[in-house]
Amino acid sequence: MKSLVNFLVYFFMLGNFMFSMNKKHLLVMLLMLEYLGMIVFMILYMSLMMMNYNLYFLMLFLIMMVCESVLGLSVLVNMIRIYGNDYFKVFSIL
Repeated sequence: MKSLVNFLVYFFMLGNFMFSMNKKHLLVMLLMLEYLGMIVFMILYMSLMMMNYNLYFLMLFLIMMVCESVLGLSVLVNMIRIYGNDYFKVFSIL
């Protein structure tokens, strides 16, 4: 079980690396954030199962992940409506 958690931590580090390298399109960045969220969910699940805790926190975590993804998609749709593409370097963040 501990080796599985180490394997998931490796995937989390790989996801962080991919997130830091892919900053051209907003959609790819949102997909990487969802990937990182799912890896964190799996790490939390394994950790809570090893400690025999309740899993109610995981339900709240999934709700927050869904809210984050909805907000990200709404920003993506508005960005495409305003700028015509999802290139992240087209507009100024300031």
